[in-house]
Amino acid sequence: MASPLKDPQIAKKLVESLQGDLRSLSAEGKRKYPHVKEASEQIQLKLRTICTKSEDVMSGLVPASAEIIQPFVMGCDTKNPKIVQLCLTSVQKLISHEAISVTAADNILGMLWNLMEAGLEELKLLQTAIILITTNSVVQHDSLAKALVLCFRLHFTKDSTTINTAAATIKHLVSCVFERVVTEDKVPLQASTTSEVSLEELKNHSKTPPHSLRPCAGDAYLLFQDLCQLVNADQPFWLVGMTEMTRTFGLELLEAVLTAFPQIFLQHKEFSFQLKEKVCPLVIKLFSPSLKYRQGMPPPPSPTPVERPFFPIVMRLLRIVCALIKHYYCILVTECEIFLSLLVKFLDSEKPNWQRCLALEVLHKLSVQPDLLRSFTQSYDMKLHSTKIFRDIVNGVGTYIQSQFMNPSLSTTTTSNKTPDTHGTPPALVGGLPVGGGVTPQAAFMYRGVWIPIVFTVPAGQARPTYLEMLDKVDPPTIADGYGLSLAFYCLLEVVKSVRILVQGEPVNENQSQTSSIKKNISAEERGLDEELINSSWCGLLAALSLLLDASTDESATEAVLKSMKMFGELCGELEMTTPRDAFITALCKASLPPHYTLTILNSTAAAQNPGLQSKDHSRSSSQDLASLATESVERSQVVAVGTPLPTASLPAGAHQGPVMLTAKNIQCMRSLLSVAHCNGGVLGTAWHLVLTTLQHLVWILGLKPSAGGSLKASQQISDSSNAVITTAVMSDLPVLASMLSRLFESSQYLDEVALHHLIDALCKLSSESMELAYTNRVLYFSWDAEPSLFAVAKLLETGLVNLHRVEVLWRPVTNHLLEVCQHPHQGMRCWGAEAVTTMVKAALSHKYDTELHQNVKLQSMILGPLQELSYIPQADIRQRQLECVLQVLHNNGDKLVHGWPLILGVIGALNNDQGEKLIQTAFQSLQLVVTDYLPIIPCVYLQNCVEVAAKFGLQNRELNISLTAIGLLWNISDFFYQNRQRIESELAAAQSREPGSDVPGGEVPPFDALWMSLYVKQGELCVDQRPAVRKSAGQTLFSTISAHGGLLQTNTWKKVVWQVLFPLLENVQKLSSTASNVKDEAATGNILIHHSRDTAEKQWAETCVLSLAGVARTFNAKRKVLQTIGDFPRAWSLLLEYIETNAMCNNAEVSLAALKSFQEILQMSGDPKDKSDDLLTLMKPPSEVVMSRSEDTSKALPRSSSKDSDLDLALWTAAWKVWLNIGTSATKPPPSPGGKAPDRGVYVPSQAFLTALIQTFPPLFEHIKTRFVAADLQKLSSVLKTALCVPVHGDASPFIIPSFPDVTTTPLQEASLAAMEVLIKAVQSGPESMQSMYPDIFDQLLTFVEFGVRVPKFGQLEAKAFGAVKGPQVDWVTMNFVPFAEKSVEMVVNLYGVSAKHPVVVQAHVLQKIIQTFRLPLSYKYTCPSPSTWVLVINSLLTVLGVGLPVARKQGAAFQDMWGELARTLEDFLFPKQPSPSTLSMEDFQRDEAIDCKVIQMIRDDILSYSSTIPADFVKQIMKLLNRGSIHSTSSDSFIDTDSSKKLREEFAKTCFETLLQFSFINKSKGEEGGITKMAVMSLLQRCQEVVRKHVDDERLSGKCPLPRPRLAEMASVLKAITTLLRSLKQAPPGNVEKPVWKLVLQLYPCLVDCTTSPSPSVCKALRDALHEYADLLSPPATVITNGTT
Repeated sequence: MASPLKDPQIAKKLVESLQGDLRSLSAEGKRKYPHVKEASEQIQLKLRTICTKSEDVMSGLVPASAEIIQPFVMGCDTKNPKIVQLCLTSVQKLISHEAISVTAADNILGMLWNLMEAGLEELKLLQTAIILITTNSVVQHDSLAKALVLCFRLHFTKDSTTINTAAATIKHLVSCVFERVVTEDKVPLQASTTSEVSLEELKNHSKTPPHSLRPCAGDAYLLFQDLCQLVNADQPFWLVGMTEMTRTFGLELLEAVLTAFPQIFLQHKEFSFQLKEKVCPLVIKLFSPSLKYRQGMPPPPSPTPVERPFFPIVMRLLRIVCALIKHYYCILVTECEIFLSLLVKFLDSEKPNWQRCLALEVLHKLSVQPDLLRSFTQSYDMKLHSTKIFRDIVNGVGTYIQSQFMNPSLSTTTTSNKTPDTHGTPPALVGGLPVGGGVTPQAAFMYRGVWIPIVFTVPAGQARPTYLEMLDKVDPPTIADGYGLSLAFYCLLEVVKSVRILVQGEPVNENQSQTSSIKKNISAEERGLDEELINSSWCGLLAALSLLLDASTDESATEAVLKSMKMFGELCGELEMTTPRDAFITALCKASLPPHYTLTILNSTAAAQNPGLQSKDHSRSSSQDLASLATESVERSQVVAVGTPLPTASLPAGAHQGPVMLTAKNIQCMRSLLSVAHCNGGVLGTAWHLVLTTLQHLVWILGLKPSAGGSLKASQQISDSSNAVITTAVMSDLPVLASMLSRLFESSQYLDEVALHHLIDALCKLSSESMELAYTNRVLYFSWDAEPSLFAVAKLLETGLVNLHRVEVLWRPVTNHLLEVCQHPHQGMRCWGAEAVTTMVKAALSHKYDTELHQNVKLQSMILGPLQELSYIPQADIRQRQLECVLQVLHNNGDKLVHGWPLILGVIGALNNDQGEKLIQTAFQSLQLVVTDYLPIIPCVYLQNCVEVAAKFGLQNRELNISLTAIGLLWNISDFFYQNRQRIESELAAAQSREPGSDVPGGEVPPFDALWMSLYVKQGELCVDQRPAVRKSAGQTLFSTISAHGGLLQTNTWKKVVWQVLFPLLENVQKLSSTASNVKDEAATGNILIHHSRDTAEKQWAETCVLSLAGVARTFNAKRKVLQTIGDFPRAWSLLLEYIETNAMCNNAEVSLAALKSFQEILQMSGDPKDKSDDLLTLMKPPSEVVMSRSEDTSKALPRSSSKDSDLDLALWTAAWKVWLNIGTSATKPPPSPGGKAPDRGVYVPSQAFLTALIQTFPPLFEHIKTRFVAADLQKLSSVLKTALCVPVHGDASPFIIPSFPDVTTTPLQEASLAAMEVLIKAVQSGPESMQSMYPDIFDQLLTFVEFGVRVPKFGQLEAKAFGAVKGPQVDWVTMNFVPFAEKSVEMVVNLYGVSAKHPVVVQAHVLQKIIQTFRLPLSYKYTCPSPSTWVLVINSLLTVLGVGLPVARKQGAAFQDMWGELARTLEDFLFPKQPSPSTLSMEDFQRDEAIDCKVIQMIRDDILSYSSTIPADFVKQIMKLLNRGSIHSTSSDSFIDTDSSKKLREEFAKTCFETLLQFSFINKSKGEEGGITKMAVMSLLQRCQEVVRKHVDDERLSGKCPLPRPRLAEMASVLKAITTLLRSLKQAPPGNVEKPVWKLVLQLYPCLVDCTTSPSPSVCKALRDALHEYADLLSPPATVITNGTT
């Protein structure tokens, strides 16, 4: 073989070194070994020759190498140590420089063999052999076998150094042989040289390799074959010369080859055949003792004793098995099944502990290789009739772990003198913490009193076997305490990790989430494999891991177990394998809860889903002492919290009364559970319920309570009864746990929709369980005031809040359940439900969506739906939260609601009278906010909702102020409608055109008008509320709204307003007021002082009647032009009059009076442009831009016929006149007297105000009907007026109506009556002849009024006292003071007569006589008149009337025949009244009255006596008697003692009368002129004087010294003066005018005068003296008598 060394320098150095060695050898052999010396010298020469022949020294050395080494061979043959060493060194140089040929190599091997047999330089021999074989491939085939045999033989020498070196050399050489195959395989094989493998050839063992193998492979094949033979204790075929061989060394060599060169065995079928046919049977055969042996068992009755397993053999066999399985599984499937089954069997508890640990080490090495596990599963577990190898492996490891704790013989409590080799002694522990030493306790597992430490740690993914590497050990090693358990523990962890890698793929880095590396789009086959991996392993893994988790005392070990359980549970979830997933989750949940915590759901889940989960060794017996378990758990881990358990529905009462303890491990497991849910929520599915139930219990025990937004916070107050204790360490952890919980549910936003639904379903189910518990077991577990678990509700809220980006997915299930929670009777739970609903609604409305919320009507409705649903829950606290939410929604999102307004308004308006005041106040705040801030942005189609909601607040009866304010809001809404009329009208019209069938208000009227109608209708409903204040406010608002904005309505709408609002209002008010109570309701009013006019419901309804009727009348008045166009206006008019009439006839004074005021209101409706109602209409007209088609657009009204219109108007007013008459007749009808007795005080008598209003109504009404007013109407009017004036006043009210004496005036009623008469008089005066025929009736009416002044009329049978006699309110009825009224009537009579005296009707009706007859009454009373001014006015008026009437009477005497006598009687009654003047009359008043009397005499003189020729004689006689009677004083008293009478003698009156008599006597006239009057007057005068004088003389005589009264003296003086005056007149008169009888009477008077001279009165004496002086001329006869001589 050509040397690879081409460097001439190296070759040159080699030759030089060889020559040196040869020289040394020559020198050494010079003496004893000359042949050696000779050979050396020859070779030296040979070398020099080679060097000189060619530059390429190496090419010359190799062919001559056989010769060159000859001296060295010869030197070795000498057995001289020094020479042998020198030779071996030189040969090694040649070998190492690849300067030998095959022949040379064979020679060298022969040399080495000889030395080996001689026992020389054994180490040098091994070194040379290594160089010879490893330097190149010169040594092959038999030479190679010889070299190997040489080394083997050296291995079995007695020198340990040689043995060890030989072992190493053999291993190296074996490896080198197989490396040659690898190198050879790299050389392409020529096709012609290939041959087929012959199985028969392979089966026949021989020392020649199969022909199908190339040289190096053939050598390796033969070597491997002989190694198997040697191990099997058979003779080798190729390694000829082997004398002995150990099985352990042979197994090591086999294992080394199998481990290092798997490619050779896999590539060459010949080698594969060796594996199957040689190695595997060999291994199985050698395992036999291990399988049969049972530790601690008695030997079987076999003739041959059982061979004990030999540790070195077993260990090396297991290493080979490990290599076979690891590298050759694909070609040894069946064999590996056997090996793996053997491994599992080695784990049996009957096997020696070292054997079990060796098997575990192998399994550990296998478990870190995911591909192997996959292969196992595919080849065995997935096959129908195959051993479930993977399952058995996992179960075997798990069983081993359980056996470590459960085997009683291995317990630390054993009494054997020998301490078991599986356990250590646990450190002293108190409360889970070590005591003493201050050293951190060793990580360990502890269960049922067995303490097993964790003795080593292994990095993840690596296997570091300990006992498999003990190749130098012959005896079984002592296994460290806990080694097997630690190994099994890590083995399980690696299995889980490998399964994860198989299912998910290898993560890129350790921090990467496992779920991110999961394989996508896997095939059905791969899916089946993954599922089988899980199915085969999960039961065993769960049982073992659960036990380890339970037993762990080390936090890191616990964490490792938890991580594996999490990982496996995640895999199950990803593969949708619910049973194992739920089982692992259940295990985690159990580990999180306190020991022996009874949670039914976990136990039932474990039992139902995992029937074979725990082996019999692991199951807990029912008789086990739970207290001891709790104690042990405390020893394993520190107690960090003590709390009360959360009650569950399935447990009997009292089962959970004791406190439970949470350890640090529980908290650690809780964190792990949180991590599972957080990282793998998407695959938990139904297991969410398990997780959440557990978390709920943990949260409860730790005292975490829900706070705003659903997050949990540590409860600040822990009740005494709970015995809860939280250590400081955990107290600081609580916020972290709460944060983890929150993050868990926050992470739900990354779950897919299905997973999210699973989470929500689990939360809902959990919440339902809490609700049910609160229903059924509340009495058993906690008081009604205690709070149930709100965990689920809080977390539902938290989940909902973070998933708002897909609100459609979760909204309905979440909110539907929360609404159920809201209906729970427990307040705390109910309130949290409401809190959750409202919080979610607020958050959802504020969330930013891809499509703006206000554009997504469906979504907005869905979000607001739950808020509306809360309205159906009666509890006040729920409604309160709902309304607070609405208020916040309005503040935050009101501008985006758009189509959500109906729902919001529906919530606000969902109130009833059962709700408390606070609720209504809160709801009303929202409504106020809507009306004040949001009306402009609410779509117009929803404005009607606003109206209806505001009306609802008006109608509620819990809070009066809110009702009143709501009415104010209705006014604000109407104002908004008006100000935004154009926009609202256009939007409503557009909405109606878009959706004809929609809810847009409208129908027969335009939508905008329909909106107004809804407003009016609602206000109308409020007008009949039960509360008077509401009715009043609503009524005012309704009519103000109609008045202010009614101009916007169209005519058709006005018709609806009249018939659907106004008249129904009147009807309802009338109906309700008629049934109202008239008893004061103390309960309703309480201690509030209420005015007596409003202290009963009847009185309060009266106010409503007043307001309603007035409003309707005002509306009719202001809108008459519009209303007259509605078609059925006459019917409406008649109905309105009917209501007015009904109310006017009501016994309630307030209502009846208001009805009349309303009557007056509608009477102001006229066409006069100056009328104020037209001014009102002008003010109320809408702006010009909205006049089109509106009701105020009078320019577009149809032209009307004036005659038709006037006829219609007259008919309307005629109806009004009839109503007025009905009211007047009915109201002034005297009350009936029951049984002929006077009516009692309780009878109804109309008030003066009512009557006044009634009468005041006539003038405006008369203006409309005067064209058809006839005498019959006048008669009816007169009747009403008379009876109205007769109505007395109630005694209580009299001081306010009847004026006092100092300022006597007419009452308003009297004024109204006179005003009515004046209107009538004016109409008659200016009217046609037909109307003037009413003059007599008018005079009769006025004269009747005059009579009332002195003769007070009676009202039926009512007993009334005169107004002057009232002394306090004890009188029932008081008559009105008619004096001023009568006096004004007198003036009206005078004035009217002044203009109508000559009218034929007046003359024919004897009006003057009636006037005189009526005036006679007060004149005859004179001083007895109620008022002194009356007779004065009447006499003056009479004089005025006579001044007008007497000339008419003189001209038309025939019509006045009866008048004269009446006049005479009247004058007599006045001038000489039956009652004298009162004694209190002052002198000035007396003189004034006397002047009036004189004025009457002057009238007689001027107007009567001056025209005596045209006046009846009888009347003149009567007048003369009057004058005669008045001409002489007549005393009014005959009493002797009277001090004042003399002052009041009517001297001037007497004088005037006397002068009047004399005026018409003979003095100034001829005898023929009125002689009769003169004679009559003088004769009666003289006779009267004579009577007075005689009587005076007689009385004076009788009185003696006592003087007569002054009036008598004054009368006497007056008579004497009259005599004096008469005598003078008689003397001055022509003689022919005085008849003799006159003189005779004069003379007869003289003696009487003389008798008077004794009077002591100076005044009488003086008057007597004057009279007697007049007789001086009569003492002598007259001259005529003397001259003629006659007497």
